[in-house]
Amino acid sequence: MADRWNVSSKVIRALLARPEPWLRLLGQRQPVWRDGRRLHRSLQLLLALGERTGATGVSTDWPVARREMRRLVKMSSPVRTNVHAVDRVVPGPGGDIAVRVYRPHGEVGPLPAVVYLHGGGFAVGDLDTHDPTCRVMADVARCVVVSVDYRLAPEHPFPAAIDDVTAAWTWVLDHPADLGIVPGQVGIMGDSAGANLAAALCLEARRLGLPQPAAQCLVYPLVDARFLFGSYDTFATGFGLSREGVELFRDTYVESVDDWTDPRVSPLRASDLSGLAPALVVTAGFDVLRDDGQAYADALDAAGVPVTYRCYDDMMHGFHAMLVLDDAAAAADAIAVQMGRMLVDEAATGAVAVAVSVDGASS
Repeated sequence: MADRWNVSSKVIRALLARPEPWLRLLGQRQPVWRDGRRLHRSLQLLLALGERTGATGVSTDWPVARREMRRLVKMSSPVRTNVHAVDRVVPGPGGDIAVRVYRPHGEVGPLPAVVYLHGGGFAVGDLDTHDPTCRVMADVARCVVVSVDYRLAPEHPFPAAIDDVTAAWTWVLDHPADLGIVPGQVGIMGDSAGANLAAALCLEARRLGLPQPAAQCLVYPLVDARFLFGSYDTFATGFGLSREGVELFRDTYVESVDDWTDPRVSPLRASDLSGLAPALVVTAGFDVLRDDGQAYADALDAAGVPVTYRCYDDMMHGFHAMLVLDDAAAAADAIAVQMGRMLVDEAATGAVAVAVSVDGASS
């Protein structure tokens, strides 16, 4: 492993490694408990600092919000350097789609692959904001990662994003030799809005007669645009992503209320979930989307889809990309290891025979 840390990421890592003195200074001596879970003290410090600096909420000036997300990533995420990355373009329904292809150093011959869909509420996020995350995935899982820069709302509302994702998926499947990947060992993965699109892609692949992914990895997915679950109220404010923020993203992406029940927007609303890719569903204990992920894992299981569910109890939304925090980075590594195993197991057995595993232990 070879990570490149800039000055700001080193400072933040040192700060988060010893949160207690700073929490005392900020009057945060007592831990935060909710639903029988205890928030990670380093994340409690991040939230307290955000409140003091006013760095909360979502800006509707989307170009500004996108620049801010890129700035935060540069401040807080080390870059893994033992991964080779190349930018390319692939044809899409609205023009060329930018993708970034990652390959771990030292690997020769075809590898399993993951098509990665970034988060950001369908309105922010790009290849750069999730570059550190994709590098970790490629390095730890020893696979090729193809990150997709799908079109964003509000300039390109639903269904532009899922149309781009479907086009990119088809292109990857059609170019295994070009990408150096093993046919049949290609999975789909995303976080937050990207996890929504990954789940929707599995449904679209079945509808269009395309090959199903070897595995799907959904990290804190949004699966029902009606927001009916209790976690939307339990974590409505105070834990980073708020209910108001999710509503803003949804309404920016989906212009018509009539589309809320479209399975491409709300995968949980699909009438049939059978025959979809084996799934790894990951949630955070302090997240408005926590119950979405658990409900989808339960629904997949009920439909006969092999599924592993894991809730990182002391984490909050976005932890998968918080590589500056050692415990969050360890969780990202564990997720990558599990996804890599699923890709290999699927190829070896023809179906991943994974029993449902509900693990609520903290990372």
